Amino acid sequence: MTISVAITWILFLGLFPIAFFWLRRAWQILFKQDFSQVALKRGEPPADPAKYAPYVAAINLVAGAIAVAVILMVVIGGVAYDTWTAIAGSTIWMKFFADYIVSRNAHANWGKKKPADPGGRR
Repeated sequence: MTISVAITWILFLGLFPIAFFWLRRAWQILFKQDFSQVALKRGEPPADPAKYAPYVAAINLVAGAIAVAVILMVVIGGVAYDTWTAIAGSTIWMKFFADYIVSRNAHANWGKKKPADPGGRR
């Protein structure tokens, strides 16, 4: 077994828990109304997590569905190696970027004034 075969198996087997967690998070947000994992920044939720819940649910649902589709395509054998690894890798990275963007927008301080410095320092 070469290192590339081992890494390929790690990516393929890693898709199973990734898809499970993403789809479970979408389920919890959509049906259980659990917003505890919505747009976290340093472990803290935003002031109004319900406002960002639909975006986070959609991101998780789409990414989880793509991961399941890739798993099925690999098992059926209807897709080439380069294709499914590109789809899987791009999906993982885009999910991370999308979550980051939503969390930063949920915690944005645009237009908010900083409190005055009580010590009078400049």
